[in-house]
Amino acid sequence: MFDSAGFSLISLPRHRPATVAAIAWERLAQPEARRLREFGFDEGVDVEVLHRSFLGGGPIACRIGRMTVALRRRVAAAIQVAPVAQATAGESAPGDSDRR
Repeated sequence: MFDSAGFSLISLPRHRPATVAAIAWERLAQPEARRLREFGFDEGVDVEVLHRSFLGGGPIACRIGRMTVALRRRVAAAIQVAPVAQATAGESAPGDSDRR
């Protein structure tokens, strides 16, 4: 199901923004899928892993928009992400001209 260019949300390093590339809705129970949609998880939205449990088996805390949500690892594994493109050298980031 997942494209080789992306990787699972559970593999995303902490504090590295990424974009949701795909969600394997068929791998989720209906209530879990509904909960993700209510939180705003969908293709194209930005997400960031804030915290994961020390032993690696517990939930993952993620930021989506201004909201922080905890996801079970099984649910996070159904979410494929791609790194957010960084500005290339010589390009200014949005808002840089305002700081000069």
